[in-house]
Amino acid sequence: MTEPFLLHEEEFFYLESWMNKFPGLVAGFTTKNGGVSKAPYASLNIGFHVGDNKEDVVANRSLLAEKLSFPLTDWVCAEQTHETKIVKVLPSDCGKGAKDYLSSLKATDGLFTTEKQILLTLCYADCVPLYFIAPKHSMVGVAHAGWKGTVAGIATSMIESWNQAGILSSDIHVTIGPSICGDCYVVDDKVVKFVQKLLEDYDEKPYNLISEGQYNLNLKQVNAEILVKAGVPREQIDISTLCTSCENEKFFSHRRDQGKSGRLMSFIGWKEE
Repeated sequence: MTEPFLLHEEEFFYLESWMNKFPGLVAGFTTKNGGVSKAPYASLNIGFHVGDNKEDVVANRSLLAEKLSFPLTDWVCAEQTHETKIVKVLPSDCGKGAKDYLSSLKATDGLFTTEKQILLTLCYADCVPLYFIAPKHSMVGVAHAGWKGTVAGIATSMIESWNQAGILSSDIHVTIGPSICGDCYVVDDKVVKFVQKLLEDYDEKPYNLISEGQYNLNLKQVNAEILVKAGVPREQIDISTLCTSCENEKFFSHRRDQGKSGRLMSFIGWKEE
């Protein structure tokens, strides 16, 4: 499978496979480079909530907004809580959370819209970004899937929200973005028990026992299987090979950096024609 993300500038990857197919779409994932934040947030930290200087974060976001030709007044941002709340974004939400954390959409880990000139954004530092598109319906969405959100079914919640809006699962394409890989992500029995319960019918397990009570877990694969279960055709699911922990030069990683790091950002939106 071809890597769906391509480094466009030092600050971000574009979701090239979709942008080539769907005119007017802007979608991608940021790197940790090209910003103004100081260590341990050096340098393109996008997160307000990690202890970085607020002015630096706004400067980083402004720089990105200019490069993407998507002003901060069109961004929609969320206060993420590793749960499964999904919000349909309207033009009246534009600007929420873009220049400060307080105005973010509360306790939200998934966003979707059919509206033009809205940039949906979420933050990460190892968790899995899920990108959704139903081209026939002009619907786009993004979700934040850490292990808690994954086993609680955030991917299914997004698909069900779209089903309720009259979109068939078979009309939905999903790309699973850069996140920690199975070799770098070690979890305990508690997490694996949740995964086992979710995927008990599957022969190919997305985890391996590495020592007593310790497992390597491929969270991207878990989300792919959940999406297939929700009716998304497997051939319409792309998975990035990029790992936020392995790729030290490009990405922040909460695990690798022992909790002291900046945040990366997923983004997706339609441009006004």
